[in-house]
Amino acid sequence: MASDVASDLADDPTHRRPFGRTGLSVTPICIGTSPLASMPALYGYAVGDARAEATVDAVLDGPFNFLDTSNNYGNGSAERRVGAVVRRRGLPDGFVLATKADADPDTGDFSGERVRRSVAESLDRLGVDYVPVMYLHDPEYHLTFEEAMAPGGAVEALVALRHEGVVGHLGIAGGPVELMRRFVQTDVFAAVINHNRWTLVDRAADPLIDEAAARGVAFVNGAPYGGGMLVKGPDAQPRYAYRDTDESVRTAVRAMQDACAAHDVPLSAAALQFSLRDPRVTSTIVGVSEPQRIAATLALATTPIPTDLWDELDRLTPPPGGWLE
Repeated sequence: MASDVASDLADDPTHRRPFGRTGLSVTPICIGTSPLASMPALYGYAVGDARAEATVDAVLDGPFNFLDTSNNYGNGSAERRVGAVVRRRGLPDGFVLATKADADPDTGDFSGERVRRSVAESLDRLGVDYVPVMYLHDPEYHLTFEEAMAPGGAVEALVALRHEGVVGHLGIAGGPVELMRRFVQTDVFAAVINHNRWTLVDRAADPLIDEAAARGVAFVNGAPYGGGMLVKGPDAQPRYAYRDTDESVRTAVRAMQDACAAHDVPLSAAALQFSLRDPRVTSTIVGVSEPQRIAATLALATTPIPTDLWDELDRLTPPPGGWLE
């Protein structure tokens, strides 16, 4: 049913905003490239080179100036596909390219030496000699906080690469909220990515977002759709963040899906705008796998959503459970 309450639209999703204290400006939507790596075991479909490169072309021609990739997406295939387009046409003025330093995929090594190799691999694949933003990616799987920060370790290597002019600004990207807070508190990092923990159904990242905002650190929200549940609904996608999920979460999402349908609003629009409408969130990463998804994402970001629907969605949010930690 239609609502008589005025729509509560997010700010213009194409209007650039400060990326923390870096001096860079980015759009509130960042295009993620994990799906372009072609990982059918994770996503359920394959993506060929031509489709991936056409998607990158659409990104560079589109309204968003921020693209996120990683050394380990598809064993480097995402970066190679991005790099094929960058070599052919270059990057538009003001475009912000971000990637991530990853542990060795075979040995799990995440030493300072490995960070240097990871960055060198990324630069070679991307066809550039400098990356504006470089994150340390998913340290929780390989390192303790103390090991990451130790002399000669991963963070020290990133700092050295910044001093050498190979990378611009440093970021930390991972899952556990309290661990990400510890990294942000070092004041080494200018940006933090956290995923699946600031969505319609999980608000666990709230203290991290507050911490980042207080320190002038750009907060980048990954996976606003929770791996697809907040697009397709829990009956089509019963897993959240690619993990089995408690029935209480599926029940809540099912109710949210019904509430959105009653207002003629796609669940995915509400999921995306939940992140976009928070002024503490600098940018929200939306993964795409085909050129048409750029225009579709803009349409979701600008779908009118009435205030009373937001109130209803807040009431339907499941209680905190820490089920991803």
